[in-house]
Order: sequence, then structure tokens, then C-alpha cells
Amino acid sequence: MTGQMTDLTTLESELSARIAAASDLAALDAVRIDALGKQGSVSALLKGMGALSPDERRVQGPLINGLRDRVTTAIAERKAALETAELDARLQSERVDLTLPPPPRRAGSVHPTMQVMDEMVAIFAEMGFDVKEGPDIEDDFHNFTALNFPPRHPAREMHDTFFFKPDPVTGERKLLRTHTSPVQVRTMQATNSRPPAPWIAAGQSPPIRIVVPGRTYRCDSDQTHTPMFHQMEGLVIDKGIHMGHLKWTLETFISRFFEGQVGARFRPHHFPFTEPSAEMDIQCDRSGGEVKVGQGSDWLEILGCGMVHPNVLRNCGIDPNEYQGFAFGMGIDRLGMLKYGMPDLRDMFASDTRWLAHYGFSPFAAPTAASGLS
Repeated sequence: MTGQMTDLTTLESELSARIAAASDLAALDAVRIDALGKQGSVSALLKGMGALSPDERRVQGPLINGLRDRVTTAIAERKAALETAELDARLQSERVDLTLPPPPRRAGSVHPTMQVMDEMVAIFAEMGFDVKEGPDIEDDFHNFTALNFPPRHPAREMHDTFFFKPDPVTGERKLLRTHTSPVQVRTMQATNSRPPAPWIAAGQSPPIRIVVPGRTYRCDSDQTHTPMFHQMEGLVIDKGIHMGHLKWTLETFISRFFEGQVGARFRPHHFPFTEPSAEMDIQCDRSGGEVKVGQGSDWLEILGCGMVHPNVLRNCGIDPNEYQGFAFGMGIDRLGMLKYGMPDLRDMFASDTRWLAHYGFSPFAAPTAASGLS
């Protein structure tokens, strides 16, 4: 019996030494398996109690169970100490000195075109306009025919429009839209069916009050024109609409966009889809090699507009004897040039990071009617 107790004392001393010497959690877990695992030394003693007599079990049982409990407690305490030491080391290695300046970060900005588009949408939304979008690839009907373009109109020719190859079966030529007016057609074509794709505008019956921002494409490139540019068109269809409503809408927009009173005038013009048609000029000063809006005695054309042609209404299933409306279209990029003093339209598409850093806008300053536009 004395020899058995000596063996338990020796085993406990060995296990305690190994537990104290464990330098990490993996080494400590190895000690736990050697002692308390299925094949461990303490577990073997517990299994051997079945071969003892009842009197021996009454003596050896408490000794072996006590050894197991002390080893378990020692392992748990060592594990807690190792975890605390590991956490302290990690906190020391990952400590951040908040008194140091932050590391330099790559700064991004909102492109002026997107900023101007958001400003325009904010102004028209304040006046009760909805925003519609449509596909960049159009067919001849929506881009030309429905908008009252005659069959031989110059805009249909290759020198102004990007056409795709004819369809081998139908012979139809798709095209890159030359304006955002096809979305007006799609909106006026009231339908009860679900639109074929989420990016195609759903049909809507009068009254209609929408603006349509988006990319447009034309074969043109110089200081004030690019093959791909951004345009916003507006459409209002209702009963009793007249040119006075159009004039008030555009004058209000211009004063809000340039954030001040700007002189404006309307000149007669011609567009196939409006009758009567007009172009809108704003007051400017061209002296000194730059254009200054809202001052001087010069004039600058910025948009085209007019009353929607009765043929366009008929093509879209709206009775022109009951409803009238007006439409307008303006270049988003060109308005951005005028407002923010950009000398060349082509720079807006050159992807020059220096130019973007100079003319870009903070992404945290979204234009709203409440907080301000620019």
C-alpha cells in the first residue's frame, strides 16, 4: 500500500513539473492527453480499480480521484495563464499609437460629370420630376421614327450616328442612341405589361413629368464635343401645358444650378420632335479668354427645347387634342464646364488623375436641395 502511494506521489510530481514547463497551449494539451486521455497514466489507474478488492477500492479510490482532480485543476490554471500571456503579447504587438498622424491613403473623388448630374437631378426632383433611364443601344423607331425624324433626315446618316451591322435576318440596324429622347418615347408608350428588363423605362400615362440622364453617342470630337457625352432631357405631358410653363421651368433650373440670377433668352429654332422649337441662351462674358456666366453682354446657347410635336404624341398613343407637353435637352458635361471653369471637354474623359484630383468632388458631400448643391 505504501508503494502504491509512493507511485501516485511520484506520478503527480512528474505531471506537475510537465504542466509548469509547458511553454504554450499545444505543449500543455500534450500533457493533458498523456495524463487524462483515454490512454493516459491517470486514466489507466482509474480503469485498474475494477481489478481491486472492495477494501482496496475504498482506499485507492479517493487517492486516484484526488490525483485526477489536482491534475485537472493544474492544467486549467496553466492554460488560463498561457492564454493571458498570449493575449498580452498580441496586444503589445498590435498596439496603435493614436498620437501619430494617420498613414497616407489614396484619396478618391466624384467625377465632375457625376457631380453635375446629381446636382441637376436634385434641382428637378425639387420641382417634382421623376428620373427615368433606358438602354444605350436603341432601334430606329425609338431613336428616330417615333420622334418625327423624316426618312432622309441627316441625323440618320453615318456621319452623325454610330450604327451596328444590319441584322442578317431582318436587316434592321441597331444604333447607339444619339440622345436620351428614346426614353421619353418608352415612357409615353403606356403599357400594362411588365417591362422586359429593369433598365427599360416602364410605360406611363399622362400626367408625365420626368428627366432622363444618361450617356449618348455621336460622331463628333473637338474642344466642346466628344463621341460619347452625357445628356439630360426633360418631358412634361399634361392638359393645358404651354410655353410659359417651359420657360419658367428652365429659368428656375438655370438660376438654381448656377446659384444666382442668370439672364436668359429664347430664340426660335427647329427640331423634328418639337413645334414650336427654341434654343435657350444664357448671359455670359467671353473677355479674357474664358466664359463667365451671369455677367457681361454676350450670349451662350446651352440647350434646345420646345412643345412636343403632335406626331410624337400620336406615335406614343397619346391624343394631342387632349394633352400637350414640352421637352428640353441639355449637355451635362458642357454645363459642368461652364459652372466649374473647365477649358476642354475632352479632359473629362482622359482619366488624368491630376485633373480628377483638381476638379473632383468629395463623395461625402452629395448635392441636395437642403444642404446645398456644389
